[in-house]
Amino acid sequence: MTKHVPAPAPRPLRAAFAALGGSLVIAACGGGSDGGGGLLFPINPPAPAPAPAPAPQPAPLGTLDGSVPLVIGHRGLPGLFPEETQKAYEAAADAGADSLETDLHLTKDCVLVARHNPWLSDNTNITDVAKTNSTVAARKRTVPGVLVDVKYPPVAENGPPQYLSDLTDPSDPKSVLKSLIVDGENHTNDWSITDFTMAELKQWIAGTTYDARDQRPTELNGKLPILSFQEVIDIAKAKAKATGRTITVYPETKNPIWNNAQAIANGCGPAGSHPLEDALLKIMNFNDLNRKDAPIFVQSFEPESLKYLRSAGMRARAVQLVDGNDVYTFVDGRPYSWTLAGNPKWFGEMLTPAGLAEVKTYADGIGPWKPQVMAHTIVPFVAGKGLADVNTIKPTSLIADAHKAGLFVHSYTFRNEAKYLAGIYKGDPVAEYLAYFRAGIDGVFSDFANTAFAARQTYLKETGR
Repeated sequence: MTKHVPAPAPRPLRAAFAALGGSLVIAACGGGSDGGGGLLFPINPPAPAPAPAPAPQPAPLGTLDGSVPLVIGHRGLPGLFPEETQKAYEAAADAGADSLETDLHLTKDCVLVARHNPWLSDNTNITDVAKTNSTVAARKRTVPGVLVDVKYPPVAENGPPQYLSDLTDPSDPKSVLKSLIVDGENHTNDWSITDFTMAELKQWIAGTTYDARDQRPTELNGKLPILSFQEVIDIAKAKAKATGRTITVYPETKNPIWNNAQAIANGCGPAGSHPLEDALLKIMNFNDLNRKDAPIFVQSFEPESLKYLRSAGMRARAVQLVDGNDVYTFVDGRPYSWTLAGNPKWFGEMLTPAGLAEVKTYADGIGPWKPQVMAHTIVPFVAGKGLADVNTIKPTSLIADAHKAGLFVHSYTFRNEAKYLAGIYKGDPVAEYLAYFRAGIDGVFSDFANTAFAARQTYLKETGR
């Protein structure tokens, strides 16, 4: 009898089985058979598709805390409407401004009023009003100031050896109400905002354009009333509610030494007091703005004003403004308190590492002039040239130094008109904004919030946002 022995499986098949190894599955009820004597093989699902590559992360912003830089509506939107009026502030908020900036003075009846300069001929219609209103005409201040010797060494590098004072009679503190000398600057034959009550200002006087007045719309000049600071706060609150955005106010204690002397003479406080700052604190407390995270920034060129506010209980964010205009006056060369105290140092002292450390003891940020942030140069240098000839810009160390000290940087003032733009920008204001945004600026004071907002959108898009 012939015995049949199964032939060995072909080697390739054996190798295939061996390769399957432990992955060979025995069917639960089939004893390894599919009913026809065949083996069952596993059916594995297809491999999952590769996960999509993660979206590129936005480039980090160079601001102090990595947040989006602020657009600060400088006096509202004065590029298009009379400055510091309701129309200007509402338009700034509508254009995307994060903050509404305003200058503060005290009226004769001790009310905080929003107006850039305390002399009124260049930012209101008072000259025209005085032609037909004898009461207004009679309030023009015509008494000249008196010259006072500086207390620091009267050498050329310290500036003029004398300055003007409105204290024409040292024995009479009320004599300051006769002259119009503001922080050493002569405005004789003009009107002072401190000679009018809030009601009188609203009844008789209206706002106008100020900067670039020959190039900006003028049809609303003299038609929009002057505002109190409370009204500016109310506009910010209303726009914040309507838009769902945080809209801050950004008040400046303007000419505080002068304002306080005027206010004391008007009966707003006793000798040696600070009626301007006290009025600001009172209105901040009334509006729940005296908190570290409150929607407000308090600014001043005068360090003593901010230091007093801190000592009096202000907890909101404070900003030390730093002037740097290249034409010297007692207003923009150094804080007026330094002149009175015999301190010959200049504003630039605040921007040194030691100066920034001192500022940090009472403020949260600085507000420098644009060329202190971005060096403007002409290469090769040619004497006698000006802003229009600037062909090179480069960040100074200021932003990095301020951020290292824990201070944010809000720079001023950005405007659209060609005469305010360095030649390198070729008349394009957006190009200027982009240079500062790319350098890490934390905020910009702008007369054209609409342009600033559009430029910021361009910047955010290029950073992947």
